[in-house]
Amino acid sequence: MTSAVRAPAAPLDDRDGVIWLDGDFVPWRAAQLHVLSHGLHYGGSVFEGERAYGGRVFKLREHSDRLVASARRMGFELPWTAAELDAATCETVARAGLTDGYVRPVAWRGSDTLRLVAPDNTVHVAVAAWPWPRIFTDGPRGITLRTSRWRRPAPDTAPVTAKTAAGYALGSLAGQEAEEAGCDDALLLDHRGRLAEATGANLFLVLDGALHTPPPECVLDGITRRTVIALAHDLGLTVVERHLAPAELDRATEVFLTGTAYEVQPVTAVDDRRYPLGEVGAALAEAYAEAVRGAGAGGEARPAGAAVAGDPG
Repeated sequence: MTSAVRAPAAPLDDRDGVIWLDGDFVPWRAAQLHVLSHGLHYGGSVFEGERAYGGRVFKLREHSDRLVASARRMGFELPWTAAELDAATCETVARAGLTDGYVRPVAWRGSDTLRLVAPDNTVHVAVAAWPWPRIFTDGPRGITLRTSRWRRPAPDTAPVTAKTAAGYALGSLAGQEAEEAGCDDALLLDHRGRLAEATGANLFLVLDGALHTPPPECVLDGITRRTVIALAHDLGLTVVERHLAPAELDRATEVFLTGTAYEVQPVTAVDDRRYPLGEVGAALAEAYAEAVRGAGAGGEARPAGAAVAGDPG
């Protein structure tokens, strides 16, 4: 079975276009960093995953705010404010002529020194955008998960609230093992053996008609997760955030994931358990599709190239 998330058609380092890098637009192929950059060696980098719909970046300010906050949790300050990052992102999307696609802001400590503790290293920031269609363009399809041997760390052992490259190492390992076993993605438990999330997406179960999801204690509180919870409330659904034991997968009537790439993604199997494409997930997927096009759930989508207001209160 091939993975649900397909690789891009062309290598990402060999494309036409421009990338915003440290305040300037540079040719795509020239957007490079030195091999001795601190972020490459010691995980001193943070990033965001964003989607543009109809030329608008969904919840752009929330993403920019989280990038700034992630950097601070990793011990460095970005040289750009959230408002400046918003403007750079909008201009990047406009220059790419992007209608629907993916946006990747990333920040990292540079190569001033390779000392492990390097608070004075120069911080670099880049924003790239490119076309990326929905994972399944032919309608909803369920994916399969395999429970991983890797677990999410306790919140007092890692900066779990930061979207940092270091935090995705476990997901990369778990996802590779799941694909090698013939599944689409991995399901990770937390440090206490409770349900946590997939490699890069939040987990939801439908139990007795209500929506249940693990609290964001050792997983990222995804922006898509928060959006889907708000949409569920709008639809009159009960949402329960609580710790979930793996055994509760046995009585779930639906399982789905949420994330920038996945959007609202139904799961049809977890290990040897099988699930239908249910009504709750379908209703939320429809509501989310409407929200990202500018209606509902506080989309805050902005036209590419539009002026951006200052930081919110």
